[in-house]
Amino acid sequence: MRAALLQLTSSDDPAENLRVTRDLMRDAVSDGAHFILTPEVTNCISNSRSHQRKVLTHQDEDPTLAGLRDEAARLGVTLLIGSIALKAEPPEERFANRSFLIGTDGAIIAQYDKLHMFDVQVTETETFRESAGFAPGDRAVVAEAEFGRVGMTVCYDVRFPYLHRALAKAGAEILTVPAAFSPATGPMHWEPLLRARAIETGCFVLAPAQVGAHSVSTGKPRTTHGHSLAVSPWGEVLLDAEQRPGVHLVDLDMSHVAQARHKIPSLQHDREFSGPT
Repeated sequence: MRAALLQLTSSDDPAENLRVTRDLMRDAVSDGAHFILTPEVTNCISNSRSHQRKVLTHQDEDPTLAGLRDEAARLGVTLLIGSIALKAEPPEERFANRSFLIGTDGAIIAQYDKLHMFDVQVTETETFRESAGFAPGDRAVVAEAEFGRVGMTVCYDVRFPYLHRALAKAGAEILTVPAAFSPATGPMHWEPLLRARAIETGCFVLAPAQVGAHSVSTGKPRTTHGHSLAVSPWGEVLLDAEQRPGVHLVDLDMSHVAQARHKIPSLQHDREFSGPT
């Protein structure tokens, strides 16, 4: 199965981001891709809540979701929309950071709201309070695609091994980790975290990422780490997109999941224990 990780430098203009993403999807299919993955907040990167309130929509009205569903159906390809920033349903006033798995007919197979909010101070000058603008989800999701079972996560979720273990024990063979990762933490943490999640679970890990300096019309500028990665169930980095926007292809042999789990069957070795106290 050939997967295409789209590495984007999204702006705060959803219409322009949709155009770029659709063009890259067509390029990916022309290169033989069966599964296309986009990064976190594919539709809009912005630190301005007022701008987000102006340009974001509810799910049923969202032009990015509709446009990418149409494109997936037209191309006959499975699509992981890493996430879209959306207005949540009342009474929730914060936004949703929502990932979608789209089938070859354009239908929504599954959707997942990011569980863990990025509330951190990574440097003296770089602070994030994602929970101030986005509401966390409360449900883990494993979905059935034609090529295997997909466990859905988003960005900061990668730091929580128990989520990925639960997804693997529920049958996931591929873990998706779309991201807009901070360049302050990325050089040290991004690759080791993704490789660890693959090794612990015996899953393929596919992590399409935002990259570079993002154009914004208002609010604080944003840069992201890039380095979209594909990792094998044995922990081998199969693809590193470095800091190059565009389409990045990787071929996956799904039999490698069973092979890795046969060699190291750690998913079967959980033990109850007491403490610590």
